[in-house]
Amino acid sequence: MTTAILVLIAIMWFPVALLNLGHGEAKGTGAVTGFVGILVVIGAILQAAIFKDAFTAGLLISHGILYCCISYALLTGLEDMRSIGNVSLTVAMISAIYMILFYTGASDAAGKILIGKSNYLAFACLGYVVLTLEVWLSFYGKLSGKIVAYSLMAWMIAGLWVPAFSLMSKGALPF
Repeated sequence: MTTAILVLIAIMWFPVALLNLGHGEAKGTGAVTGFVGILVVIGAILQAAIFKDAFTAGLLISHGILYCCISYALLTGLEDMRSIGNVSLTVAMISAIYMILFYTGASDAAGKILIGKSNYLAFACLGYVVLTLEVWLSFYGKLSGKIVAYSLMAWMIAGLWVPAFSLMSKGALPF
């Protein structure tokens, strides 16, 4: 399920990147951002409820809520984006925690592995940290939307498509 959600997220990241480069318009981009945000939240709930994977669901739901907030801002023409930036900063902190946990792994007192160590997923979460910090800075007027756009396009490949398609086609992450 998570692999399909990663592919889905790219459907939002690319139009948002293009909007930041001056291609597209806010309401249409806001609509796709909202659709993706809602589906990511639903997917996260299913990931927790059906697949019994609350850990992955936590990362997905935090990003899905951010996408819904960005959608609201784009659809309503919100002029002061700092409140949405604050959501992005919170998601950056959450992604940083996930990065550390993926890098170190975690087990309970009995030695049962609770979170498998994954260098690639730690690397992907590092990219999510950088992206969400860039969004925060952009929404506070401290970073150009063009930088965010190019980061979204690069990380769409490295942080969404590479892990998703690698898992779907090979059953394993690149490293």
